[in-house]
Amino acid sequence: MIRFPGHLVAASALALLANGASAQNIQGVYLGGALGAIWQQEDEGAAGPNKFSADFSTGAVGVLSLGYGFGNGIRAEIESSFNSSEVNSAKIGNAAANGSGRYQSVAFMANILYDIDLRLIGVDNRSFVPYVGVGLGYHTGSTDNVRFSNATTTITSDGEDGRMAYQIIAGVSFPIASVPGLSLTTEYRFFMTDIDNGPEIKFSDSASGTSRVNNTMFSYHAVLLGLRYAFNAAPTVAAAAAPVAAARTFLVFFDWSKADLTDRARQIIGEAASARGQGVTRIEVNGFTDRSGPSDYNMQLSVRRANAVAAELVRRGVPRNEIVTRGFGEENNLVPTADGVREPQNRRVEIILK
Repeated sequence: MIRFPGHLVAASALALLANGASAQNIQGVYLGGALGAIWQQEDEGAAGPNKFSADFSTGAVGVLSLGYGFGNGIRAEIESSFNSSEVNSAKIGNAAANGSGRYQSVAFMANILYDIDLRLIGVDNRSFVPYVGVGLGYHTGSTDNVRFSNATTTITSDGEDGRMAYQIIAGVSFPIASVPGLSLTTEYRFFMTDIDNGPEIKFSDSASGTSRVNNTMFSYHAVLLGLRYAFNAAPTVAAAAAPVAAARTFLVFFDWSKADLTDRARQIIGEAASARGQGVTRIEVNGFTDRSGPSDYNMQLSVRRANAVAAELVRRGVPRNEIVTRGFGEENNLVPTADGVREPQNRRVEIILK
């Protein structure tokens, strides 16, 4: 039977440490490490004629990982982990028995994970990033001085064996604004060995003088807390207030893959039209995109954004012959990023009064 504590560690404190950070997809190599608690599944077997079962106290697990992010939310990583659980209680047959010793294991896994961009579902809070993943690898499980005993029988085991293993992962990362690339992570895992063919560990029965090899159950639930560092992360840039006045330049920002004007965008365009004033003979309207889509699509999108802004300027009384529109696609990013990265400050139109 699995025993869970009355409550798990709350993640809200982590969010406070990451306050003000703007999450971006990982592009390139990263390292991670985590420590946590595990709740191992009950193990059952037989030694000679006697059946037994073992229950476990809350154990510990440690994980180290090396991974690569592809800039589109997908990450691939390799990891090693070690866990250990003490025997808490046991039964021989249906009778209670004293139990001692520990079950422990080492695993080497390959994981595929996906960082979920909450903006895709209309949530523009990027101070945290949920993620999910699956893993496949090899696991070596062992018993260390395991002993179950009652008045008539003692069952012992001290061996190891290896088998295939699987895991599922669900977590949340919290970027730390003051250290670009560094994130706090908290996650849940379910780990299990081959369902039908777990590690074969020998258990010996002192009463009958016989022993038997059992397919031992090495599976557990885990909650972990850790750190992850991405090596080539760009400095975190706080969202800029618009309009940004520099050399009579106004900036209009757009949602991802959109050329529609928001109410705020129309307000900024109105301010640019009002600032046109005397002596302005040319207004440049330059459209840009981030680097998250195909370059040819982004070029067309940047032109559509520039045309949308120009049309609003005309509606507000600016002569069309004073306006020059151009699309630059992915070029001239305000915030330099790797290819495939979504960056809201790069999805813009610049209105330049000359």
